[in-house]
Amino acid sequence: MTTKQRFEHILSWFEANMPVAESELVFLNPFQCLVAVMLSAQCTDKRVNMVTPALFEAFPTPEALAKATSDEVFEYVKSVSYPRSKAEHLVAMAKRLVEVYDGIVPDNIDDLQTLQGVGRKTANVVCAVIWNQPTMAVDTHIFRVSERLGLTTNSKNPLQTEKALVQYIPADIIPKAHHWLLLHGRYVCQARKPQCERCGLAQYCRFFHKK
Repeated sequence: MTTKQRFEHILSWFEANMPVAESELVFLNPFQCLVAVMLSAQCTDKRVNMVTPALFEAFPTPEALAKATSDEVFEYVKSVSYPRSKAEHLVAMAKRLVEVYDGIVPDNIDDLQTLQGVGRKTANVVCAVIWNQPTMAVDTHIFRVSERLGLTTNSKNPLQTEKALVQYIPADIIPKAHHWLLLHGRYVCQARKPQCERCGLAQYCRFFHKK
């Protein structure tokens, strides 16, 4: 099976079996999306969704967050991973968002990455989720699943995986494909114990056939 054929089979399976694939983070607007994605780094979406309601109530706008201290924000996010640094990044992000972008979340990767605490992965997620742009964010789940399935081969880092995926995935479904791979890695192709016995992709999977 060629790489192109593998992509076609896997994408077709996802389209048939997971036609709706969306972020599990809860947010109401681009600003809340950006904050939630920043908090989700090395943290579960479930945990983030537990802290954001009170956080958004206390700081509903970039302007409100920009006026806060990191200590104030820390009290709302202290149960997520790396709360001190994330609190500092959120305040710094909001200040630049207000000062440079008039409180409007940028709609492109380059400008998003000028915000403190926003790396390529976070910028890709925001662009894909909010503006449906063909940006592929690669987290640990997607990095792992792509290698196991055989969509990538010996990728050394997330950027290599990103480039390989966007080469074969049609641009119009990249935002959805991001969630397909992420959710598959979160609930089926798990790191320690992949559930191959209930995986509909086993017939196309390089990892399964090497077992």
